[in-house]
Amino acid sequence: MPIHPAHTPQQKADFLEVPRQLYADDPNWVGPLDLELKRLFSPQHNPHFAEGEAQWWVAYGPNGKLLGRIAAFIYYPKVRRYAVPTGGIGFFESVEDYAVAEGLLAQAQSWLAARGMQAADACINFGENDRFWGVLIDGFDSPPSYGMPYNKPYYADYLTRYGFEVYFKQESRELDLRQTPERIIRIAQRAAQKEGVSFSYPSLTHLSKYLRDFQTIYNDAWQFHEHFVPLTDERLKVIAEGLRPILMEEMIFFAYVEGEPAGVIVAIPDLNQIFRPWRGRPSLWQLLLFLWRKRNKYAWYRKKGILTRARVMLMGVRPKYQRRGLESALAYLPIAPVIPMGITHAELSWVGDFNPAMLAVLEATNARLSKIHATFRYYFTPQARLQAAQRQNIITRTF
Repeated sequence: MPIHPAHTPQQKADFLEVPRQLYADDPNWVGPLDLELKRLFSPQHNPHFAEGEAQWWVAYGPNGKLLGRIAAFIYYPKVRRYAVPTGGIGFFESVEDYAVAEGLLAQAQSWLAARGMQAADACINFGENDRFWGVLIDGFDSPPSYGMPYNKPYYADYLTRYGFEVYFKQESRELDLRQTPERIIRIAQRAAQKEGVSFSYPSLTHLSKYLRDFQTIYNDAWQFHEHFVPLTDERLKVIAEGLRPILMEEMIFFAYVEGEPAGVIVAIPDLNQIFRPWRGRPSLWQLLLFLWRKRNKYAWYRKKGILTRARVMLMGVRPKYQRRGLESALAYLPIAPVIPMGITHAELSWVGDFNPAMLAVLEATNARLSKIHATFRYYFTPQARLQAAQRQNIITRTF
């Protein structure tokens, strides 16, 4: 079974084509746009290449039949924060044949090991964890929201057979925005009435100020999470450039305390409701129609009842402002403007099992558990596993 690096234009096209063939009969699959993946694997567009590297492969069968694909990547600022050097594996796709999956995983492991890695996480993204992160293990009965992975049910089994173990699980929940629990409403209203507390929607025409506020909140609120890497100006710029064309001001909400940025919630329209028929490869005409119809905050799609859902990508409050009800305020106060626009549901995705505080917020909303993803980890040697365990014991004793 030949496994080739995707170097030539045809091999790169094959890499993008694999899932279209694999999910040809799956009505729930929504293909990531080829345009997005090309940018992800482009050093000109992905800032992680400045301090990292990536490679991707395609597996072929007889007569050039596409059997699978995989990518491996290393982002060195994050590697240095792990107990042992840990790379990433992602965009894994395979026909239902473990030999194919094993060959692809071995290829990615070999590439990572040659560059000093002793472990790998799968399936993850060569970028931020807001998209293409995790392996779907429960919730195959509905399409994914924009940026969330969807895969064959046997992938988790194949990873486990290879030696991967679940590192953490990630919950996604479906919320009917018209049925907010009274308790959340009361807490939100009390928080909003406190002296010195204010809220603001960003102006996308004056984005730089709100980007700085977002950076302040993010780098403070997530600093204690394992393997946190501060959000640099360059990474923030790329994230903003990628999201700006699809954002709606009504889906981004900042909390301030005495004028200081304190918390934020960021949601985006669930564009998979629009992109689903495209199978990841829209025609020029489809793209032009989309650009025309998305004017006025996707008005055409909302009026037609095509766009009815948002995806909440991120919500956080800086540590010194927590336990003031700001979490409930951020979850509830932005709802009122979007319901008349036809956005009646939101997927809250994703929250890891390492974040019990945010899981408690999800539980309080009465949102329905809709999907579970998992991030897997594989230590290449018993020594690497032991070293990681010893490091974890030291951290546990320290805190």
